Amino acid sequence: MENNLLSGDMRLLDIVASMPTLPGGAYNVRKNGQKAARAVTENIDIESKADGSGIDIIIKPGTKSESVYIPVILTESGLEESVVNDFVIGDGAEVEIIAGCGICNSGSCGSSHSGIHTFKVGRGCRVKYVEKHYGEGSGDAVMNPSTVIMLGEGSVFDMETSQIRGITSTKRSTVAYLSASSRFNISERLVTHASQEAKSDVEVFLNGRDSSLQIVSRSVARDSSAQVFHPKAIGNAACSAHIQCDAIIMDKASVGSIPEIKANSAEASIIHEAAIGRINGEQLLKLQTLGLSAEEAEAVIIEGFLS
Repeated sequence: MENNLLSGDMRLLDIVASMPTLPGGAYNVRKNGQKAARAVTENIDIESKADGSGIDIIIKPGTKSESVYIPVILTESGLEESVVNDFVIGDGAEVEIIAGCGICNSGSCGSSHSGIHTFKVGRGCRVKYVEKHYGEGSGDAVMNPSTVIMLGEGSVFDMETSQIRGITSTKRSTVAYLSASSRFNISERLVTHASQEAKSDVEVFLNGRDSSLQIVSRSVARDSSAQVFHPKAIGNAACSAHIQCDAIIMDKASVGSIPEIKANSAEASIIHEAAIGRINGEQLLKLQTLGLSAEEAEAVIIEGFLS
């Protein structure tokens, strides 16, 4: 169904538009710069901004086990759009937010989407935010997501991002501010090939006592593609942070991993690790002795590395 939707097939979109609600959640479908479908629930409201630049998502305090889907689809070549989405999450809410974006550009002009998301998270919340990017077609596909997170006391924010294929260029910016006893977990998965370029900047301010951060980034760079990952953790109180960046480099690709840590408190504990290397030759050989071709063995290793 994903491929049909990304290629402009309206059947899935028509089904979504006819449904009063997706199971357990609300949704807003945006296609080629316009609202295509929307549904809200008793606890989750979605409102268009007055200037048409994006939407406001308001989640009531105490909301439990609900989801919000905000997919974006671009099928017009040459379309460039910037969307501003603001999330207000009430105290004690537990919610999952899925924000996938797909570009199917079969024309000669580049298409781009810049999603600017701001999260204002109350106290004692649990938020899972999933962002997946996908592109296909002969034209350039550009994604430039920007995320700002203000995390309330005792809240947990799990952020999962993935970009596996088809995005010509991406520049990701993530900034987070952590209050006392809050936790921010980032899991990033990235694959680039051909001459694609990807840059990811993460800056996290651990301002509250007993706040914590964990960043795990795994990427694969093939052909002549280029990647740069720059995570930065600033400990301003008694806190803990762990940054881990692992990358597989192949062919004539380029990978830069620049973890940065700073402590402004004697009670801050911050660790960073970074590793870049090629596929292990012994693993390739072992899989080939089990009957896999070199290409199949390589694919198995990469899949396991990214999982």
